[in-house]
Amino acid sequence: MSYFSRLTDIVTCNLSELLAHAADQKMAIEQIIAEMEEGLAGAKRSVATATASEDRLYGEIHGHREQWAGWAAKAKEHLLAGREAEARQCLVRKREIEDLIAGLEQQHHAAMATRKHLSTIHRALEARLAEAIRRRAAIQAGVAHDDHQTACATAVSTAADDRFSQIDAELEALKRELAG
Repeated sequence: MSYFSRLTDIVTCNLSELLAHAADQKMAIEQIIAEMEEGLAGAKRSVATATASEDRLYGEIHGHREQWAGWAAKAKEHLLAGREAEARQCLVRKREIEDLIAGLEQQHHAAMATRKHLSTIHRALEARLAEAIRRRAAIQAGVAHDDHQTACATAVSTAADDRFSQIDAELEALKRELAG
């Protein structure tokens, strides 16, 4: 039985609800984790493709900007040499490249937004998979869900306390740096 039909199903799933309806929780959590891992691999490929597209567009824009500068320089050369018709043609080419760059910049912004969105989904999938793996460990250990939730909450609270301690230490270091 497939639990997920889309990546958003993984992100929005309620593991407790899925496992509550399962006849065999151990088998169900293994299948859920396998599907999550498959979805995560697909998300990783999507992020890589989006990143490559973003990089390719950036390179194209950079190349066309160099061409734009070249046509501008040629127009000046022709004008200085008294060849106005050739200078005009260079300016026409320069304008064409400006239009091309404008279109590529729009595509580049869209590619950046797509990569950012896919990266966010990828991180959410990683978080859900980590949750499922913790849940599998609890099921295998025979720990009740409520006990597992309490243990997780304690771990999160401890991690948050550690993070705040690190921030306080960094703040104090900045104060000393500014005072000194």
